[in-house]
Amino acid sequence: MIIVGSTRTITYFDEDGHQRTFKNATFILSLLTSHYNMSRPSYSAPTPSPLPPSLVALSVAPSHQVAIASNQYLLIHMVQALRRSASVAQQRTKLREEEMVAEGILPQDVLKESEKQRLEGDGGVGKRMEEIGFRIGGDIAERLTFSRSRFADPLDIVKFICKDVWIAVYEKQVDNLRTNHRGVFVLQDSAFPPIAHISTPAGGQEDVKLAAPHLAFPQGLIRGALARLGLPATVTAESGGLPQVTFQIKTSKLTL
Repeated sequence: MIIVGSTRTITYFDEDGHQRTFKNATFILSLLTSHYNMSRPSYSAPTPSPLPPSLVALSVAPSHQVAIASNQYLLIHMVQALRRSASVAQQRTKLREEEMVAEGILPQDVLKESEKQRLEGDGGVGKRMEEIGFRIGGDIAERLTFSRSRFADPLDIVKFICKDVWIAVYEKQVDNLRTNHRGVFVLQDSAFPPIAHISTPAGGQEDVKLAAPHLAFPQGLIRGALARLGLPATVTAESGGLPQVTFQIKTSKLTL
C-alpha cells in the first residue's frame, strides 16, 4: 500500500489500483502508528528483575585482605622463632658430642671444630627462610600470571618481578634494574621495607649482619618466582648499609 497526502487528507492506492482518499488524516495516522508499534517485535533485552541485596552478596566471593604490616611482623617473628629452634638443636647436638668425646668415641678436635661452626653460622636460619620464600614466591607468581600469556623473554620475567611481585608483597616497585643482557640482572632497592627499621647500638656492619636472615626470604622469593615462570636462577642478596639492598640474579638454561 502506497500512502501520500498531507496532515488533513490521505490518498492511497489499494491492491487493485483504485485511488482512495480519507479526510480524517489525523485519526488514520494514529491508527497506523499504533498498529505499527504493536506489531513490531521488540529488540531490546528485557530488564531482569532486581535481586535482593542479600542474594547478591551471596553470589560474590568474599575478599580476604591482610594489612601489609602483618607481613613484616610475621617475618620478624619467624626469624626469631627459627633462631630459638636452631639454638635448641645446637645445644642438643653439643651435649651428644660432649658425651661421645667423654667416652672416647670422638676426638677433642671435632668438638672444637663443631663449636667454631656453631659460633660462625646462623644455625640454618637463613637457609630455612630462603626455602619459605621460595615456596611463597612461586605461588605468588602463579597467582599473578593466571590470566596472562607466557613470557617470551627473560627480561620481561625479571621486570614482572620488579613491578608486579614487588608491589604485591611490599607495595612498591624495585627502584633500579640493570642487566648485561647475558643472563645477569641486578635489582636495587634503596628503601627495602623489611630491613628499614632494623638497628643495633653499634650500627653499621652490625645492622647488616642482623639483617642477613631477613634478606634470605626475598632472596628465595625471587628465586621461587623465577623457577615457577620457567627461568631457573641463583639469587644472592647483599647490603652495603640499611635500608639499601641489592639482589643479583644469574639465570640458568632457559626453559620457557
